Amino acid sequence: MDRGIPTDAVLAEMRQADPPVSYLVGTPKGRLSKLEKALLDKPWQAGARGYRRQGAAAGPGDLRLRASRAPHPQERAMRRRKLKWLWSRLKQIANMKLTRKEFLMKLGAARSKARAAWRLIDIDIAPSGTAFSFTLNREKLRQVRRREGRYLLRTNLGDRDPADLWQFYIHH
Repeated sequence: MDRGIPTDAVLAEMRQADPPVSYLVGTPKGRLSKLEKALLDKPWQAGARGYRRQGAAAGPGDLRLRASRAPHPQERAMRRRKLKWLWSRLKQIANMKLTRKEFLMKLGAARSKARAAWRLIDIDIAPSGTAFSFTLNREKLRQVRRREGRYLLRTNLGDRDPADLWQFYIHH
């Protein structure tokens, strides 16, 4: 399954089904920090096509497999393009003469157009009026860059070789 589909409750239901339902699922990027802690002290193993992997049991019926590959320049280029666009748009909005409602609508539209880039910018909006400031959150940007090309897979197929599981996932 893709990253956004299963919840912990759905995975638990799959493990408890009679007969149990097997799964191999990617973890949403927002949950990586919490779930990858069990793997931090495990050794990396070389994998096919430039991937590295780690594996560890994380609980009854739950194996975690972390994989990493060299970042793709395309991912960085897309993020850089969105971030540049958002930065430029925020400068434009800062120079506009707007009502509070128009101001908030324009910020909301910018946020929806560049949601991933929005998370990398700290925006401080005055409680009234249209004054605001924005700065790049360099720590969040570093974290995003460190996670490029990383996957955390969860499965109840603990008796399988992690290399086989990784191959199943990348071929889905």
